[in-house]
Amino acid sequence: FKQCTDLPWYFLKRLMMFNVTCINVKCTSVCESNSDNQSGSTDLDLFNIIDSSNTDDMVNPLDIITALFLCSDSFLQQEMALKMSMCQFSVPLLLPNCDTGQCTLMLWAMRDIVKKYRPQSLSQSKGFIEERIVLSELPMVSFVRLGECSLSKSEILNKLLSNAQQYHDTFVHHNMECGDSPRRISNGLTEITWYLPCGNTNIDIFSQPVAVANLHGDIASFEIQYSFLCQTSAAVFVFFDHLDSESEFVINLFKSQNHKAPIFLVGNGESKHFSLEALRKLATKLNLNKNNIIITAKQKDDADFVKYLRKTVRNVVEKSEKKMKMEKMVNVAHELGILVDEDAPECQTAKKNAEAITAEIQDIHTYKEDQLPRHKDYKRDIQKQKEVLRQKQNSYEISTAMTNFITGISSPGTERFYFLKWMQMNLNNVPHIKLSELREKYKEKCKNSEIKENCKSCINKLISSISLGTEHFFREMGQIYEASLSLPETDPVRQQFQHLPKLCAELLLDGFPLELVDGDASNIPLRWVSDVLSQLSDLVSPNRKILVVTVLGVQSTGKSTLLNTMFGVQFAVSSGRCTRGAFMLLIKINEDMKNVLNCDYMVIIDTEGLKSPELAQLDNSYEHDNELATLVVGLSDVTIVNIAMENLIEMKDILQIVVHAFLRMKEVGKKPKCQFVHQNVSDVSAHEKNLQDRKLLLKQLNEMTQAAAKMEKKEGNKSFTDVMEYSPDTGNWYIPGPWNGNPPMAPVNAGYSEAVYELKKNIIQLLRNCESSANNIMEFKEWVKSLWNAVKHENFIFSFRNSLVADAYMKLCTEFNKWEWEFRKEMYTWVTNAETKIYNFGTIAAKSEKSDMREFLRSLKSEASTVLSAWETKILENLTQYFKQTEGHVYLVEGYKEEFSNSAKILHREIESSVKYQLEAAAENRKGMTEINKIKDNHTKEIKKAVRELIDKCQKKKVQMTDTELDKEFEKMWSETLDNLSFSEQKTSNVTDKVSHYLRENLKHRGNTCTDFVNEQVKRKNNYHDTYIQEIIHMIDEKLKKNQDVKITIEFEVSLKQHICGFAARKFQKMHEDFIEKNDPHRCLAKNKEKFNDDFKDVFHERDQCQKKAEEFTNLCLKPAVEDFVHRSLGLNVIDEMRKLEQFSTQMFFQYSVLLDLLSKEDFQSYLSYISSYEKYVKSWILEQIKEHFSNESTVFEFEDQHLQSCVKCIISAINKAKTSESDDLKAFVEDICKELGDKLVISQDALGAFMILNNADKEQFAHWLTTSVNDMPETLRKKFKESAFEMKLQHLHVNPQNELFNKLIGCGKQCPFCKAPCDAGGKVHTEHFASLHRPKGLGRYKWDSTKNLVTDICSSSVISENRFCCNDTNNEWHPYKKYKEIYKDWNIQADVSLEASDYWKHVMTKYNSDFAKEYKAEPANIPETWHDINKDKAEKSLKESFYIN
Repeated sequence: FKQCTDLPWYFLKRLMMFNVTCINVKCTSVCESNSDNQSGSTDLDLFNIIDSSNTDDMVNPLDIITALFLCSDSFLQQEMALKMSMCQFSVPLLLPNCDTGQCTLMLWAMRDIVKKYRPQSLSQSKGFIEERIVLSELPMVSFVRLGECSLSKSEILNKLLSNAQQYHDTFVHHNMECGDSPRRISNGLTEITWYLPCGNTNIDIFSQPVAVANLHGDIASFEIQYSFLCQTSAAVFVFFDHLDSESEFVINLFKSQNHKAPIFLVGNGESKHFSLEALRKLATKLNLNKNNIIITAKQKDDADFVKYLRKTVRNVVEKSEKKMKMEKMVNVAHELGILVDEDAPECQTAKKNAEAITAEIQDIHTYKEDQLPRHKDYKRDIQKQKEVLRQKQNSYEISTAMTNFITGISSPGTERFYFLKWMQMNLNNVPHIKLSELREKYKEKCKNSEIKENCKSCINKLISSISLGTEHFFREMGQIYEASLSLPETDPVRQQFQHLPKLCAELLLDGFPLELVDGDASNIPLRWVSDVLSQLSDLVSPNRKILVVTVLGVQSTGKSTLLNTMFGVQFAVSSGRCTRGAFMLLIKINEDMKNVLNCDYMVIIDTEGLKSPELAQLDNSYEHDNELATLVVGLSDVTIVNIAMENLIEMKDILQIVVHAFLRMKEVGKKPKCQFVHQNVSDVSAHEKNLQDRKLLLKQLNEMTQAAAKMEKKEGNKSFTDVMEYSPDTGNWYIPGPWNGNPPMAPVNAGYSEAVYELKKNIIQLLRNCESSANNIMEFKEWVKSLWNAVKHENFIFSFRNSLVADAYMKLCTEFNKWEWEFRKEMYTWVTNAETKIYNFGTIAAKSEKSDMREFLRSLKSEASTVLSAWETKILENLTQYFKQTEGHVYLVEGYKEEFSNSAKILHREIESSVKYQLEAAAENRKGMTEINKIKDNHTKEIKKAVRELIDKCQKKKVQMTDTELDKEFEKMWSETLDNLSFSEQKTSNVTDKVSHYLRENLKHRGNTCTDFVNEQVKRKNNYHDTYIQEIIHMIDEKLKKNQDVKITIEFEVSLKQHICGFAARKFQKMHEDFIEKNDPHRCLAKNKEKFNDDFKDVFHERDQCQKKAEEFTNLCLKPAVEDFVHRSLGLNVIDEMRKLEQFSTQMFFQYSVLLDLLSKEDFQSYLSYISSYEKYVKSWILEQIKEHFSNESTVFEFEDQHLQSCVKCIISAINKAKTSESDDLKAFVEDICKELGDKLVISQDALGAFMILNNADKEQFAHWLTTSVNDMPETLRKKFKESAFEMKLQHLHVNPQNELFNKLIGCGKQCPFCKAPCDAGGKVHTEHFASLHRPKGLGRYKWDSTKNLVTDICSSSVISENRFCCNDTNNEWHPYKKYKEIYKDWNIQADVSLEASDYWKHVMTKYNSDFAKEYKAEPANIPETWHDINKDKAEKSLKESFYIN
């Protein structure tokens, strides 16, 4: 490092990574380290402590350690001491402060160190002792020096404590890197380490544990530290080169009464300053015998010297009766004026509070029963039992222990941290002795082959039951909180505990773990965890993103150690008790990494071991493992799976559990990454050598995938790579064992830390490359709730849904609906324009050059096909782009992408079929009218000719005739002309015969909303055409095709078609007859008789017709055409406006709105209508909503006015364009106007023909008056529109909003096979149907055969029950509800795990039980008692939850 201030950070980072190379730090001009080389924060002002003017100076490692301990708070000191001890480094016992000259006993810093060892006395039984080191009563041997000493005391100690095969630098010495650098601040530092035997006489140096203290510096300068060691040690070894036997100071130093420990002098006989005589004199004065003097001789090498020294120490340890707990050293420290780190007021207060709780613990099991009574094996049960249990929990008084615990964690600042640490340490101390006894008992039982298995099981359960940690107190706290929620909101007890989730959230934010899964009950207290996470979300800024990393694997494979090493966290790794459940811990991401990971926090989840021996004997252990794995995999962005290749059977079990979890996640849209970690593989070529193992692993994964897929009914997954992205080369990590040698004296393997660091970098990269966006805390909470609810029953894949998935699905449906409506609206507009062109075909308004209708129709169909294809492509592109976005959790619904793509294609085909029909029907209408119009035109021409002749005849008389005389002449002419005209009778067709013909043709080849279709055609008052009945038969065939699950016989099909076609034939016959009557040529002529007479008189009197003809053209030709245009356009506006309303946005919201409206009406008949006649009721409801929304009609007027203004603008434009024509002929002028308007307006040919007769108006004057008349027309029409009721307007609309909205929101129309609830799935085609809210079957008329009572069972609960059903689909054989998918493959019935999801219908059935029974001619249902507690508010709440409405 280039700066000295980097060194402490480097040491600390490496230490937290569990890396023994942390001690090798130096400052150079070029960084030689392979670390990140990132300078840390300068908050710790270390530069003033380690002051060096020359940056090339080396810094002694002891100075770095001292500086770090001086600048750290108590909790970091404790963590450093723990990590240093695990690395087999010595830790500070007495910490000097160069500024004050005082030293501190680091008792608190060493509190967390727990050591496990096996003394020789337990070597036969293979037992072991596990103790907190400060509580262990051990002999301590201290090593000091007096004056200068050429022997390296620390190096000698390292050799003393290391056997030949396992040398380790426990103490920093001169020959280490930078160890020879001058010590600036660490003189007076007293370090301590422990030698712990493993029970093997060939390896152990000492048969009993021993503490070894080492004072750095001359005891002459550090008398207080020396005195402390003399009073606490079993022996003190003094290293020296030269002793002044005459010095009073030296003699007093050794003869002080406080110095109770025996002194051993260790001199360097090779030193030139060594004086044997001086040593002899001093020994005499001190009464030392030869056994207390050790001198290195020239002829002896270091090994012999160390061997002799070791023998001396061994004798001291074995013979010494002076053993002292480090806790007891506090008294000595106080006497000598040494500070004690635990004397801090916050620490002492917290200690007192913690001991008030833990001091009462005698028998753990009894203590838990008395002090933590609410925490029982609380699992999902029926609602009534749950309520009884809550009442029982509320009846308990809050125990003293829990009162003290809540007070303790409510303490301010660091006192809270001290309290929790004291609690953890005290509780961990309790079960060690008990555990040892149980283990011995277990071994004895196992030796007896005749012992019953259940006896072993009992002992296993006892081992589990004596576990007691802070998590048990937090569990009890959660139960107190959840129980209080069952009380009224105003209850003081409930209000008293409302702050508990916030307390826990604050602890989570401070880095304390939160128990996610209750390890004893194998359950998540959902309300407690949810509220804690909600409070956490409130404490941090809104929408903070989190990423989740989880570890899974067998027990005791180093999962917690791996996470602790990787992320510097503190998951419990003590073997004193079995870790149960799952714990989550929050890590705040540094600012520089936030942009890299695109998140603010990382959540680390540590889990109990799968296949744990403690759980193996317990009930449902396999299911428990499956549930846990599915939960944590579902919550994770990256899952680390610890596996051991050497145990093939165990590996298979673990892989099966893990693969199940990943398969389930794939099916619900989650895509967690997976890394397989192989621990204890130390060879540098492990990755290459284990190629065969990786192939074996992949083979096993593929086998497990196929097995899991078969169990989950998802056989399409053939290999592990079908489930998730996985490469055997990049998805496997080989990590050496953490220990370099035989524990407990084995130091940490440097390769372990480096391998874990590489794994961490890879995980960071995986998180960085996550395709999906990170969840925020509230979304994470939702995943916890929904995943846990889903794993608590078997059919996970078929039942899983949560609000995030539902929200993502609803957003997708909303977007697709928007695209679909744009598509439909575009095609409605296109068809309207095309129909206008068809109706104007062959008239003066026609723009097309084509003269053959069939050719014109072909060109329109071709144009339609192009437009349709373009729109399909556009929707598919929109869909692709939609799934590319990272926000909105679109990845959760990626499985639906194919369904919606197919829906776009189906939509194309549907609209194409509809467009084709409408074009052909319009062409048929136009074709029929052409014949009639020809006859009308001929008759009009004859009348026109006769009128002209009459005018000539009258004018030749040259007599001014009165109007009466002219009327008489006109009447005579009219009668004569009509007598001469041949009126061929317009024959009516027999529609029934034509319908029967097409019906026979259809049934010969073997191929109900038809009523609406018939009514729509009749409303348009066109003539009958065969295309109508062809379309009806096509609609029936399509309906039958969609309902292939219904068994349809040929007799039924014939009967159905006869019924529908018979109804249609009668309606069409009447429509046809009305059309013939309306278009009878004789009647049409008679209708215009008065007009012809008026025109005749005007021409005869040579009156100016310009104004009159302009008004006539406006009122008879333009105004009806404009009205028709408004009617054809207004329907789309109404639909557009209604689609803006939330209740019409998606099918699910529509269903929710209908049910909510029913709830507010509180009307039985409405419910009955909804259940019995669903489509009829829903259509009626839509109509009511339309009427209500447009009740003030101002919006409709706006739409009408927009279309009106649009038409007027086009007409004025057409007039102005026609005026530019060179021709002065009025007929040509009018034809130009009509042609210009031909694409927009359909002008009546009858009216136009009548207008043109006897028209002698001047073109310019006519144009002037026509413009005036057209400008006046809007006012007249506005008045007419305002006078027309909205209901009447709806009848004239070309597009029926009611039907369109119904067809859009009714979905596929399928209903639940059990309770008939409608399908809520979106898109035109979906592979699975689902309903958000199921009902009691009694509402669908189901009753018990024996009693005739209505059935209260709900199918969403039945599918996770042991019940069976019987119906036609099962061939009237009983079939398990759990396996309903075997009968109804395309239905996904979400299991009602909450028991509250169907509260809506429970409320309805309870309220109207008698009414339904009377209507269904049954006996009232036996309503469960808990249903009576469901009021209207609870029903509404359950409705919102069922449809995921916030």
